Amino acid sequence: MAPRRPVLALGSQQPAKRAAVERVAPLFWTDWELRTAAVPSGVREQPLGDEETVHGAWQRASVVRARFDADYGIGIESGVAAGPFARLFVVSWAVVVDRMERIGIGGAERFPLPPAVAARVLAGDELSTAIAAVLGTAVNEHGGTVAVVSGGRRDRVELLAVALLHAFADLERQRGGSL
Repeated sequence: MAPRRPVLALGSQQPAKRAAVERVAPLFWTDWELRTAAVPSGVREQPLGDEETVHGAWQRASVVRARFDADYGIGIESGVAAGPFARLFVVSWAVVVDRMERIGIGGAERFPLPPAVAARVLAGDELSTAIAAVLGTAVNEHGGTVAVVSGGRRDRVELLAVALLHAFADLERQRGGSL
């Protein structure tokens, strides 16, 4: 008898987040099912700090796992956090919750915002609004802020996939080596 294919539930319908799951899931399973739903993060639109950002990812993962009675709930959240040299960095966190309520957490690389963009974010602008105002460039969902500040050398899907890979690997270790 073939093993049952796991049901993964993503707490978002954003294309970049879905693409990140579609990139990472085959690294763990040959066959899987993905369900998506927009669910609340429970944090502000522009999360500030690692704790708030990761809490938003955990909230999304927990809510969507329960909604679909899925094997794994996935939450992915990006925000901004203070970092070295008094700079503001973009951060992305992924949280995976399984049926036993174990939590896998993973983060992506961080990168600093231009100071004028950071000042507008700290004054209350959402990141994409601040970038458009300061740099005159729209943030595309798939490329994200990282594409703008890296001159197109990185994209959001890559960052989110890294965070999700680490979250699944963290959960896998807790479960004794296999999902």
